[in-house]
Amino acid sequence: MVDSDTRINAQKKRGFTLIELLVVIAIIAVLLGILMPAMRKIKEIARETVCRANLKNVGLAVQMYLDDFERKIPDTQSSNQHQWFESNGHTYRRPGSGGTYWGIFYRDYIKDQTKIFGCPSFQSTIGTRLIYSYSGSEKSTDPDYVIQHAAFGLNHHSRARGRNTETVYRPSEFIYCLDHAEPRPDGGTSDCLHNNNNPGGRNLTSYREGGGRSYSYRQIFRHNVRYPDPFKTGGRTNVLWLDGHVTPIEETTGDDVPLSWYTGDKDDRF
Repeated sequence: MVDSDTRINAQKKRGFTLIELLVVIAIIAVLLGILMPAMRKIKEIARETVCRANLKNVGLAVQMYLDDFERKIPDTQSSNQHQWFESNGHTYRRPGSGGTYWGIFYRDYIKDQTKIFGCPSFQSTIGTRLIYSYSGSEKSTDPDYVIQHAAFGLNHHSRARGRNTETVYRPSEFIYCLDHAEPRPDGGTSDCLHNNNNPGGRNLTSYREGGGRSYSYRQIFRHNVRYPDPFKTGGRTNVLWLDGHVTPIEETTGDDVPLSWYTGDKDDRF
């Protein structure tokens, strides 16, 4: 027969002491500390993969458009900002109209799949806000919705607008669009990656410290981000080139980005 003392000792052995529980919790915390950065990196790899796939699909739409319009890049006129729809949220805006996203020119080639113009990594930076704000329906006002459909900046250099692609020096070295906070970089050093072939100069001056859009710098080199500094990400931006291929460009001040990548002209190379 088991006496009461034996039963009490057995019950004590079946339970965990406070110290043992604390040790287990500490081990779990350490493991989470090791695993979380790896998990974040895996999530970012997945986001960048989606971004590149979207850019390649945009490239297909661009090529189909060019085939139908004698290889002439559309002149987007006053199209800018992120909007696809009128304020009612369901009527598409007119191509070339102010405030309209440049992707609208390719609507007939994407079967209304406007999300191919989105980038998941851009969505993760929106806590700093978009460079434009809007009024109207959710499709026009909510940054978290808008940016899912308008994450790439079109090369809008004066030499790129309405250009016949047959006159571009090297299509594989001509930026068509890229990850950007600005839907339509106009070609200058204020919003483009080049520094006007000025070694030691600076690109993206509107987005760097002291610039009017400095809050959006981290929305440009937004992939593979390694640093928390507001003006240094250690990351990269993805680029769709005119011939349809997609590659990254590492964070840069512009010394390694020739102006010709925006103009398409041989004379603008280093």
